[in-house]
Parts: sequence; structure tokens; C-alpha cells
Amino acid sequence: MAAQILVVEDEPAIQTLLTANLVRAGHAVRCVGGAEEARELLLQWRPDLLLLDWELPGMSGVDLIRVLRSDPKQREVPVILVSARNEERDKIAGLEVGADDYITKPFSTRELIARIGVVLRRRAPQANAEVVRLAGIVLDPAAMTVSAAGRPLSIGGTEFRLLHFLITHADRVYSRSQLLDHVWGADFVGDDRTVDVHISRLRNALLPAGLDRMIRTIRGSGYSFALAEGG
Repeated sequence: MAAQILVVEDEPAIQTLLTANLVRAGHAVRCVGGAEEARELLLQWRPDLLLLDWELPGMSGVDLIRVLRSDPKQREVPVILVSARNEERDKIAGLEVGADDYITKPFSTRELIARIGVVLRRRAPQANAEVVRLAGIVLDPAAMTVSAAGRPLSIGGTEFRLLHFLITHADRVYSRSQLLDHVWGADFVGDDRTVDVHISRLRNALLPAGLDRMIRTIRGSGYSFALAEGG
């Protein structure tokens, strides 16, 4: 799946290497050296994916994600966060702030291309899917919008797909590994803590409508969109 990718990396040698590998894989690439420059460019152009280094001069990559996720016009841009930080807490922090994936340096070209492919497939529009209405929630897969009681909710792309799956399989319990397969895809490269992070973000998105408790944690089993009280 060819894509337009914006690389945000302050090291010229790494920019050159990433560009060569991504172009070889069939993608179109633009590079900038900092988060502020990327932010200005994103006001004029929307890439299919942002490959973003965490450690940047000035505004960090994580800070840029916060800015993008708070902007209704830019929050749907897929982001893969790149970092030399390999502690679990750093990966979770990157995902919690809104990254779609997190890749640790050093990484192979094959791993990078695979992760880009997974994120792009997850982000592909579901134009043929029908609007879902259940429990006061309305999901429109074509527009990637969610509303409750007529009130639009702010929700990220991954959380949208997670909610779409859970609500169309209401009252069924799915383990983390099952959710990874169904929502992220069987070729997702990562661990099941990713699910916990996005469940937390989904609950926060539903909180303004008072629907966060419908996402139930079933201890020892997984998660469920529960229509009934209790459980």
C-alpha cells in the first residue's frame, strides 16, 4: 500500500536512510527536521502517515502528538513514534498520548515497512460499513465519527475501530490477543498491553456521555461492551 509519509527526524543521515528505504518500498516521502516545522507543514498538507522521532530539538515528538490529537482537523493523522527509549513505561506513554504504534531504535527496514503497512491498513476507511446505532451511540464508519445522544464525541482512529468491534459484538468477552487480531490485525507487531492503553483512551472518550462504564473489564478474561448492568 503506497502512501505519502512525513518523516520528522533531526539527524540528516537518518533522514536520508529512511527516505531511501521508504521510497524503495513504494512510498512518497517528505522530511522535516523538527516538530514545529512539521506542524506548519501539516496545516497545509495531510500525509497518510507521520513517522515521528520522540527526541527532537525544541518541541518533542510526544508534544507534537498532543497538539495533533487536540486538533479536530489533524487528530486522524496516523503516527508511528520512533525512539531509542525501550522501557515499557515509555512505550505505554507514547501510546497513551496518541501514537498508533511505537518502534524502538535500532530497528530493521523490514520491521519498519511491516509496521507502516499495518497502521495504513488499520487506518483505511470503512466506506462500505453501515452506520451502527446501539445504546445511544451512533458510529459512522465512513465518516469515522461517533456521537451519543446527538452529541459528537472526540475519538481517535484506533479507539474508533476498537469501539466499532466491541459494539458490534456487544455482551461478548474478548481477550487482549483476540482484540489484537480483530482490531489491529494478525500481523500487528507489538504486545497486548497496547490493548489496555487504547481501552483506557476509549473510556475517556466515552466519559463525557457517561458511557465509559459500558466498556467492562472481565478479570482474567478480557473486555466487553456490556449492554446489561453489572458484570
